[in-house]
Amino acid sequence: MGYRLSKIYTRTGDAGETGLADGRRVPKDHPRVEAMGELDTLNSQLGLLLAELAEQQAACPGLDELIEVLAPCQHRLFDLGGEMAMPEYQALQAHEVERLEAAIDRWNEELGPLQNFILPGGSRLIAQAHMCRSLARNAERRCQQLNALEPIRGVGLAYVNRLSDLLFVAARLIARRQGVDEVLWQAAPKQAD
Repeated sequence: MGYRLSKIYTRTGDAGETGLADGRRVPKDHPRVEAMGELDTLNSQLGLLLAELAEQQAACPGLDELIEVLAPCQHRLFDLGGEMAMPEYQALQAHEVERLEAAIDRWNEELGPLQNFILPGGSRLIAQAHMCRSLARNAERRCQQLNALEPIRGVGLAYVNRLSDLLFVAARLIARRQGVDEVLWQAAPKQAD
């Protein structure tokens, strides 16, 4: 593989526009750029989650399966970002969505049904998984906003949607494997009349 970037700064974006791989110049707040930015933010936070999972792996061996499932997601998010930058490029395939669904089903079987709403917390790892989940929802919204203006492939939309589901289940699985109680939501007390 050759060099992808010979120079990090180009000064071509100083006026508030950026170039897409198809040669178009668009404002930096264009829905396509917003979607790419949200995918990048999610990918960065997912990298942090994976680093923390790796650090905790020795203390909690059950985390290795999470790493195996989540690590490829960084690459697929990069693929999806490539599809955003190059609208004619198609990298994601339906089997990637199916891979996430299989992991969700497998993990849910271990966890059992959700008995209550849960809050992000309990441990740093659990909270980080929830952070990634919420960022996946942000990315999904940005992709849907773009889709309303410039249709994008359905597999990309499905992938981000399923990834947020996977991250929710991953947070629950981390709690189980760490032996940490999930933080259950408690409704605000009602005042007596």
